Amino acid sequence: MAHPAQLGFQDAASPVMEELLHFHDHALMIVFLISALVLYIIVAMVSTKLTNKLILDSQEIEIVWTILPAVILVLIALPSLRILYLMDEINDPHLTIKAMGHQWYWSYEYTDYENLNFDAYMVPTQDLTPGQFRLLETDHRMVIPVESPIRILVSAEDVLHSWAVPSMGVKMDAVPGRLNQTALLASHPGVYYGQCSEICGANHSFMPIVIEAVPLPHFETWSACQLDLA
Repeated sequence: MAHPAQLGFQDAASPVMEELLHFHDHALMIVFLISALVLYIIVAMVSTKLTNKLILDSQEIEIVWTILPAVILVLIALPSLRILYLMDEINDPHLTIKAMGHQWYWSYEYTDYENLNFDAYMVPTQDLTPGQFRLLETDHRMVIPVESPIRILVSAEDVLHSWAVPSMGVKMDAVPGRLNQTALLASHPGVYYGQCSEICGANHSFMPIVIEAVPLPHFETWSACQLDLA
């Protein structure tokens, strides 16, 4: 998760987020090179009194500064489109979870099980135990198996919400009357935090998301215990 004074992204916990981080570095390097070139040209024009007459009317330079930006845009667009299609790809999910946004909590339903659903409320500050994070902990975590493709169905019951977990590279709007879907795959065990990312009312800041990724045997044990409690 994020820490104070962090300047970059959170560590990737899914293959999609790793791709997004690589694309961010790729695009940032292009922006850095363009900025350095523009700064050099500005400094050169301001600091020198000499004028090159060939630059004032040159077909070759006009061709270069027309083609070069197009090439740069292609270098940015192709990786971007690839990641967009990867994020939209949902092939044979092992598990489907429906996340429903309410004012102001999330409810989860494991649709592959007959009666496995629960609500996830934020843990109040006075009830936190040592090691828990303020405004990020919930009384029930969404537990998923590691290295298994998961389909998330996202909707809302009242107003617009947004189900977002940065370290998973997932953000999907929850719209009343509409069922959106996204996919995630946890690459290693851990606990990953997110929050509602759409202003949804007075307590918008108090509906966190907690995903706990565990090995498959542990997930089966957890689901069996939840079904027994139900």
